[in-house]
Amino acid sequence: MKQALYTVKSNRALTRDMYEMILEGDTSDMTAPGQFVNLRLDGFFLRRPISVCNQEGDTFTILYKVVGKGTEKMAQMKSGEVIDILTGLGNGYDTEKSGDAPLLVGGGAGVPPMYLLARRLIAEGKKVTVILGFNKAEEIFYREEFEKIGAKVLIATADGSVGVKGFVTDALADAGTYTYTYSCGPEPMLKALYNATDVSGQYSFEERMGCGFGACMGCSCKTKYGNKRICRDGPVLTKEEIIW
Repeated sequence: MKQALYTVKSNRALTRDMYEMILEGDTSDMTAPGQFVNLRLDGFFLRRPISVCNQEGDTFTILYKVVGKGTEKMAQMKSGEVIDILTGLGNGYDTEKSGDAPLLVGGGAGVPPMYLLARRLIAEGKKVTVILGFNKAEEIFYREEFEKIGAKVLIATADGSVGVKGFVTDALADAGTYTYTYSCGPEPMLKALYNATDVSGQYSFEERMGCGFGACMGCSCKTKYGNKRICRDGPVLTKEEIIW
């Protein structure tokens, strides 16, 4: 974990309430896709944990949804503003376990970490398929970005306005053969994927956090191998250790 100041390079809306922010600064503690950062916002007591969407050189990208006062403040930030951020948080995904044809599944706010993971896996020569789940067409983001890096992209929308109608598990039939699964999204989605797939995988859990680095114990959960803190021992858990 490292604490440093980062400069906002750009901040733009992707959809009505989803934003992309690119920041510049020390990225040396960002060692694996699936890790997150914790932002301190003036006027707010708790930091905001947000997954890393992309990282290149001394810049990194976060995607965030405006859901409250803190993210509303973030959406108003301009280029040149400086943010105090904790980086290198969480364990991230292990790409060595992927096999030749991994399947990546992201639902809503769980889509962002799938992008950096897809980039890393493709750079390793893997054939990557991505399923992205949204409620409706107006909420879709980063589809073209995934396609540009060479991933096969499948879309599932709850209302059927784009792609497969239903949930991400309804798109599994179109994914072909896959060797491993990586996922991030709401717990009901993760559980449905867990039950619908036979291969092993890694699941990133969304959990309310206090400190974000394991001191407060507020995000502890039970696993088959004992209690784990989602912020420090996670957010990524293997399929074999999850207790629903």
